[in-house]
Amino acid sequence: MRMQPKDPDFKSRIAQKMEKNEFMHYLGFKATVIEAGRIEGYLDIENHHLQQSKFLHGGVTATLADLVAGFAAFTLVNKTQTVVTSDLKIAYLNPGTGKRALAKGWVIKAGSKLIFGEAEVISLEPDGREVLIAKGYLTFAVVDIP
Repeated sequence: MRMQPKDPDFKSRIAQKMEKNEFMHYLGFKATVIEAGRIEGYLDIENHHLQQSKFLHGGVTATLADLVAGFAAFTLVNKTQTVVTSDLKIAYLNPGTGKRALAKGWVIKAGSKLIFGEAEVISLEPDGREVLIAKGYLTFAVVDIP
């Protein structure tokens, strides 16, 4: 389904918003696709992203889902609004054992007060296989800003 942004200049607003997201930079997440209602990107997995069994930490995985679905939701609001996560559910499906995590987020329904999204986090394995490690279901509240 093709989403219609309320702001025709949403791509530059997303770029500015991403530039100011310190936690995203701290993690090392890089966006590769910015479309209305859809964001994709990746994280090169380093030791500080891992838990004790050397799998991608669940908190990092949830953060990736939140980033891509949240920015996907943000593409659909007007210049005087932002979005904040109001609900996040993550289903962890497989351990993340690769060297790169791919994250894809999209909007499934955009209302005036709530935006519903989904996300997938995929581990790119050394042999080139893509393994779905988590699926996220997220709700974002639309907030007016001054």
